[in-house]
Amino acid sequence: MKLHTLKPNKGAKHRIKRLGSGESSGLGKTCGKGNKGQKARSGGSVRPGFEGGQMPLHRRLPKKGFNNINFKTKASVVNLAQLEKSFEDGDTVNEEALRAKGLVSRKCDIVKVLGQGQLAKKLTVAVDAVSASAKEKIEQAGGTVETPSAE
Repeated sequence: MKLHTLKPNKGAKHRIKRLGSGESSGLGKTCGKGNKGQKARSGGSVRPGFEGGQMPLHRRLPKKGFNNINFKTKASVVNLAQLEKSFEDGDTVNEEALRAKGLVSRKCDIVKVLGQGQLAKKLTVAVDAVSASAKEKIEQAGGTVETPSAE
């Protein structure tokens, strides 16, 4: 077998569809585009949803429902494993300290500490919210939890 003898498999290649090559070809005259109109012209096509100038369906239907995304409380979460890694024994953990360490970076309404991981250091945690498991682990390690709701 040599490179100049290679050919595609039988049936793998089709002859190109030659438009406009006589009426008897089946694709002569209008070339399969029908008679006249925008879609029969060269470059003639319309965007999806266009209904010829009539008010499109997506604009005729009423707006329905309520979206709460603008009023949702955005919370940044921090796990105990991250506190164990980033803070020393006796430190105070608050939003400013978490931002300084890079554990909270985005804009948020509340900062919440979750109980994933273990904590062996005695920390004073003063954030907006703390999960029940995180509070239990912090207090077991000898730390304290100060949240606005607990006061």
